[in-house]
Formats: sequence, structure tokens, C-alpha cells
Amino acid sequence: MFGSSNRGAQSYAKVGLETGIGTASPHKLITMLYDGALVAVLSAQMHMKSGNIPEKGKSISRAMKLIDNGLRASLDKNAGGEIAENLDALYEYMGARLLTANLKNDVALLEEVQRLLTELRDTWNAIGTPGAQLAAAEPPASRMPNFASA
Repeated sequence: MFGSSNRGAQSYAKVGLETGIGTASPHKLITMLYDGALVAVLSAQMHMKSGNIPEKGKSISRAMKLIDNGLRASLDKNAGGEIAENLDALYEYMGARLLTANLKNDVALLEEVQRLLTELRDTWNAIGTPGAQLAAAEPPASRMPNFASA
């Protein structure tokens, strides 16, 4: 009569996600893209292992969209220089690996993309911590111990 509780939970999660996106910093938005891509890749692995081909394809497509239309599209190659160029090439590589994983039903390729996304997300999160930002803002000399006053 009232529908499934799963549908209600999905609606609640969608509202939470939309609220989070609306209030998130640019740094947090990139983290959310990494997390979404990781969830999609993990879902694809699960569906591939269970033989659910249609859901595997949907999950891989979702991961590819998040990587190409989210992470890759957010790169500013003018401001980011060589780092942005390298990330662009890595995102392109991940997209190709996801496509091949889908075509060949190869879990190892999905695991490779999962590792790459996890490393990138963890690095992104590390540079976004307040301590890392403060340390980066300080001139190197101010972080050196003052042995002259000892």
C-alpha cells in the first residue's frame, strides 16, 4: 500500500546527496565523484561475479560517466599544467580499462581501476585536510626548527 521501504530509503538518500552537492565545496565535490565512481566499480565487480550482465553494464557505464563527465571534465589544464594533463591521460586510461573489462568480463581490470581510483581519492583527501593546507601555505623556513635559540 505504501510502497517498499527500499524505495523510501533510496529517495531519502537522493535528497541527502542533492543537499550535499548543493552545499559542498569544490574539493568535496571531487571527493564525491571519486566515491561515486568507486561505488559503481565495486557494484560492477559484484554483478560481474554473480553473472548479472545487465546490471554490470549499467554500473560500468555509471563509473565511466563519473570519470569522463565528472572528474575528467573538471580538470583545468591551463591552471593545472602537467598534473592536469597526466590526470587526463589516467582518466582516459581508466575509461578504456572499464570498457575492456565490460567487453571481456574481466574482474581484474575492474580491480585495477578500483585501485587507481582509491589511490587518487586518498591523495585528493590528503591534500584537502586543514593541516595539509596550513603546511603548504607556510614558507619552508618557518617549518624548520630554530636551533639558534637553543
